[in-house]
Amino acid sequence: MDDAIPASPDARPGRAPVDRMPLDRGDIAVVIPALNEALRIRGVVEGALAQCPRVIVVDDGSDDDTVARLEGLPVTLLRHASRRGKGASLRDGFREALRQGARAVLTMDGDGQHSGDDIPRMLAAANRHPGCIVIGARLRRRSQQPLHRRLANEFGDWGLAWGTGYQVADSQSGQRLYPAAVAALEDVPGEDFVFEAQIMISASRRLGVRCVSVPIESRYKSVHSHEQFRASHFRPLRDLWRITSHIVLQAVRHGGLPAVYRSIRANPAVIDDPDGEFAATLQPQRG
Repeated sequence: MDDAIPASPDARPGRAPVDRMPLDRGDIAVVIPALNEALRIRGVVEGALAQCPRVIVVDDGSDDDTVARLEGLPVTLLRHASRRGKGASLRDGFREALRQGARAVLTMDGDGQHSGDDIPRMLAAANRHPGCIVIGARLRRRSQQPLHRRLANEFGDWGLAWGTGYQVADSQSGQRLYPAAVAALEDVPGEDFVFEAQIMISASRRLGVRCVSVPIESRYKSVHSHEQFRASHFRPLRDLWRITSHIVLQAVRHGGLPAVYRSIRANPAVIDDPDGEFAATLQPQRG
């Protein structure tokens, strides 16, 4: 099958030019979609600014004090008059980042689940794997992750593999680094959380790009932490059904399912783990 993904974590030669010039903090833009994030948004943005001078916040029609909490911070603020969904926020953020000349776009959620302290490690992983999408995978302190969310994430990883042709560690994480070529993709279908799954599928099929995962901490409200988080906008049953049904329909239409199955088995999740911390605990998934 033409869209099968090779074992190498690099983008496939001949499908899309790979920019192999090393990235530094001035080459990336951090895009933060925000919907009613008054509780944590200022700290999230300050953490991002500590690592990257270019931060773009896309307010998706918030009706709380999200925008007011950004007062005085040197960010680019884009605003939607009414809620349009995470997919629309990311599209607008990508366009603005590319307009500003970014060579890569790093996304973070505004609820405090992602930390700016992980940006240097994701940037280092991007330089070790040029041309790849880098995912901040919530593999550390996974015991803090609610069981239903963990199971939902694992199911989502399984489903996404049928769209990309390779296995992914934590495909539901919103902390990602996209090469400019991926962020510039047009006509990527899907709204809300479906967009984040579809852009990985589109990058795989159109550009020959795959992803690598960088272990980060799971950050959730728990008895072991005093951190406060707003209720998640992600609804596992509803949103996983939307994502999975979208992927399955595409996979069936695309055809060649036996070849996709073989490709999934041949391409386990790639973890950027220089210290070997997860080598013994992560096992390849089976399609």
